[in-house]
Amino acid sequence: MRLLLVEDEAKMVALLRRGLEEEGHRLDVCSRGDEALALGAPDAYEVIVLDWSLPDMEGMTLLKGWREAGVRTPVLMLTARGTTADKVLGLRSGADDYLVKPFDFEELLARLEVLRRRSEGRDGDVRLGELVLEPGRRVLRVGAREESLTAREFALFSSLARHPGEAQVRARLMDQTWGPDFKGSANVLDVYVGYLRTKLERLGAAHVTLRSVRGVGYKLMVAPAGGAPA
Repeated sequence: MRLLLVEDEAKMVALLRRGLEEEGHRLDVCSRGDEALALGAPDAYEVIVLDWSLPDMEGMTLLKGWREAGVRTPVLMLTARGTTADKVLGLRSGADDYLVKPFDFEELLARLEVLRRRSEGRDGDVRLGELVLEPGRRVLRVGAREESLTAREFALFSSLARHPGEAQVRARLMDQTWGPDFKGSANVLDVYVGYLRTKLERLGAAHVTLRSVRGVGYKLMVAPAGGAPA
């Protein structure tokens, strides 16, 4: 899971970073609200863990700004404020869950998993960094920019997006996109990969690339925050 932690307490950051990374999660950390804003699209993360009290602003202010901008990423509010009134305020301000310090690390892990599953079950969107695939509307989206996909483009991109970073053999991609009885040229796969690359370029989704794998087929690569696809 790719997580954003917005927290300025150094000891807490160190503990969470070690524990979450040991569990296999990827973690970006900001200690201030302006640093979180400077990162860019929060949609790049599967879940955000946000402290209420930050040095430059309240986490609630940051959260409200995200929600007003249309950001739907699940947010777990992490705070020492544990009254019922505080919890109600946090949830009504856009938080999806609320965890009071001190807390048990296993409970944090469980809550993060629940938030991810709830998000996936709510809209079925596939998130690849800031790029979102919306199956219901059959579109690729980055922020407010969208590109519609044909049925074949959607089937091909979905096959690759289900296994980011893994090479998918040509025969399997052909079968999932055109069906086992397709009698046309196998070169059609390369043509449709080209169509998808063009749409990714128009969206400005430079962090997502469709790479050819010699002798195998293709793989979809997603870059880490601020980097180029590996």
